[in-house]
Amino acid sequence: MYTIEMAYARMRELQDLANRSRAHQSASASERAAKKAPKKR
Repeated sequence: MYTIEMAYARMRELQDLANRSRAHQSASASERAAKKAPKKR
């Protein structure tokens, strides 16, 4: 039996994986992101 809880747990698993792979992308990708949203000083 496949419950909504199982589906939700799987969704969270995939989301964590996506977040991890996004964090490990090249430095140029984060530089582009920094230009789009500059830090306040």
